[in-house]
Order: sequence, then C-alpha cells, then structure tokens
Amino acid sequence: MSHATIAQAAADLAAGRTTALALVEDALARIADPAGEGARAFLAVHADTARAAAAAMDQLRAAGRAPSPYAGIPISVKDLYDEAGQVTRGGSRALEDAPPATATAPAVARLERAGFVVLGRTNMVEFAFSGLGVNPHYGTPKSPWDRQTGRLPGGSSSGAAVATADGMGFAGLGSDTGGSCRIPAAMCGIVGWKPTAARVPLTGTLPLSTTLDSLGPIARSVGCCALLDSYMAGEETFRPAHPLPVAGLRLGVLQGYVTEGWDATVSASFEAALARLAGAGARIEMLSVPELADIPKVNAAGGFAAAEAFAWHRKLIGTKRSAYDPRVLSRIERGWLMSSADYIALSAERARIIAAFARATAPFDAVVMPTCPVIPPAIAEVAADADYTRLNMAMLRNPTVGNFLDRCGISLPCHASGEAPVGFMLMGEHMGDARLFAVAAAVEAALAPG
Repeated sequence: MSHATIAQAAADLAAGRTTALALVEDALARIADPAGEGARAFLAVHADTARAAAAAMDQLRAAGRAPSPYAGIPISVKDLYDEAGQVTRGGSRALEDAPPATATAPAVARLERAGFVVLGRTNMVEFAFSGLGVNPHYGTPKSPWDRQTGRLPGGSSSGAAVATADGMGFAGLGSDTGGSCRIPAAMCGIVGWKPTAARVPLTGTLPLSTTLDSLGPIARSVGCCALLDSYMAGEETFRPAHPLPVAGLRLGVLQGYVTEGWDATVSASFEAALARLAGAGARIEMLSVPELADIPKVNAAGGFAAAEAFAWHRKLIGTKRSAYDPRVLSRIERGWLMSSADYIALSAERARIIAAFARATAPFDAVVMPTCPVIPPAIAEVAADADYTRLNMAMLRNPTVGNFLDRCGISLPCHASGEAPVGFMLMGEHMGDARLFAVAAAVEAALAPG
C-alpha cells in the first residue's frame, strides 16, 4: 500500500496525488477480494455510504472546506460500537434481532465529524470475551503471518487488526478490556493502543466490564494511533506524538509474573529490541513489583469481567442461551458464583496493588514487556477446550496488567521482517497517555528496520 499511514494519506490528499474516493475504492476492493480475509474480517460493509461520504469529502476539499486534513480517510469500527441505523451484535447471534441503534457512539461520531469514512463493522470474539480471536458464528479471520497454516489473529478485536494489516482501511476502532486492542495488534504485526479508560467515553458501546473497558485504535503506526485517540477522546487540539530522545529514556523491564512461558521467538525478538534500545542510549533496568503476583490470586473468583459481564448478560442468557458460543458463555457465567463480598474485596485489593505499582514505577518513563508470550498459534490448536483455555490465559496475561492497574498501554511490532510477529508492549502511568505516545514514538523509530 502506497499510503501506509494516515499522515501519508493526508499529505497525498492535500497535494492532489489521490482522492478520498480512490482510497475508499482501494479498501473496498481489498475487502471484496475472494482470496483475502475480508469476508471474515467484516460483519457488515457500508460500501454505498462509504463511497458517498468519500465523494462528499473530495468536494469539500476542492472547495477548501474539508472538516480536517484527514477527511475521506477510510477506517473500520468493531461490532460493539453503535452506529445509527445499524444493529450492534457484538459478534454474537444472540443480538441478531436487536433493534438498530438510534445514535452513533461518541467515539465514532467524533471521527466522522472530522471526515473519516467508516467502511463497515469488523468481526470480533463474541461479546469481546477472549484474547484469541475465534468466532464460531461468523468465522475467524487469519493473522497475516503464515496464512497457509492459518494462525489466530488475536482478540477480541480480531477483524479490526486483520483489516488494518491487510489494507482494508487505515485503522480499526477496537476495545480493550484485557488486551483486546494490543493482543491482535501483536498477532498481526501492527500497533494497538489502550488509553487510560476514562479518557474515551464508553457511551454507545456494548460493555464487557465497566471497570476495565477502554476504547482505542489499531493502526499501522504510533502516530496513527495518537491521532485517532486524540479525536476519540474529544481533544480540541491534536498534539502529534513527537518522539522523545531515546538516549536517557529509563525503561523498566517487568520481571516475575509476566516473564513465564515465553517461547523462543518471543524471547529472541524482545531481547534484540532491548539491545537496540540500549545501544541507542536508553537505560534498561530490571523491575520487580512483588504485588503484581497477587493479581491472579485476587481474580481467582472470576474478576471484574466475569461479575460485570454476568450482570449485563443474565437476562439475555435466559432467552438466548443456545445462541452463545459455549466457551464465552462459561466465562460469563463464572460471575454468577461471585458474591458481593468477593466483589468488594476485589475492588479493595485492586486499589492496594495500584498504589504499590505506582510507587515502584514512578522513576521510569515506561514499563516494558512482550505483549504476548507466544507467537500466533495455529487456529487448529484451539479445537480442544483445554487448549483454548490455556492459550487464552497465556495471551491475556501480560496485557491484563494494564487494565487492572488502569494505565495506558501500547503494543508495537519488534520482530525482524519476515519473522513471526512479536509485540513490544509499553505501559505508561494513569493519565500519562501523551507522555507514553512520545516514548512509544521514540521506541518505534529506534526499532524501525534498516
């Protein structure tokens, strides 16, 4: 794709080297390609409205009235965002007969007001409750790596990541409750962003966990994510993610809980990335936070996601139980076993761990770790329930730390060209989003091939 990033596409639009309609037509052709993943990456394609919107943006640009430099650039939205007139299914058959949304989610509407064109709604794990990307109802899109074998795309924002990686739009809006933007970005070799949760309104989206949910983009660069995040958060002025100097950056390499079970490829890519950063002058320090090991213990009863998902789903399960993916249903129904005392204790323990982690990480510019401990598993590997559960827990383990601690986080690729995708994850402070983007832009530049 000649327009790899949003900034490059905007420059070409401004210079008259391309048009919004050409960008949209290219994306739609990729979606429709029978040899590609479009049929599995998208649950609905808004071809006619996308073409009409693109043509309108071209006319506005010609008249000097484009709403932003990005007017006409195509993106996709995950099937849990409301769009006026569309049914929000959450990747499930259980909501197929739900009434269409009457209003568009603010996070999407803000981008549309800037002129971004929504191509359609992307596939996802049913109700966003898995990190693997499997959807038995609508199919599982394949990771771009090793398509012949058929590898998991990561979840839950599976379609958003595959679509973005394959040029079906410049970015996809996802959600991240335990890694659902960062995991698929890592599995597809692109960039996934999780904001501090409160920055982007959850209004108009299907909830998984109201405590942990956050909304973020999946794109092909740190800069793309920073731009989209700014609009989604309703910021009046976009401040580009200018890279900080790598020399002197203090990066804490998290130890203990997050280091278990790395495969050889992940270890090699991550260690090579650390070596390149150190060679560029970054200060790489091992960081141990004993309280981190308490997270699986305090989540043992099911955690916030199970409790809060069950509260939302219990009536729907009563009438549409057979329509659910059994693997997702079993995770939701764990919340039925949690007591109010369990939930209150969980909240208190979360506050304690957040405070301890904040004290330990205050001196660092970012905390780093691999996004996932393994490369994309083959889709066939999760045919058995036991393997599905094991791999799902492995995928979710590292990213969920950021959600539990309510911090911003980003995954960017750190593997060599042609090798299996590996994500390098950076975690910033609570509400330290702007700073983390600047750090991530520096890391991205330092790890760039060539």
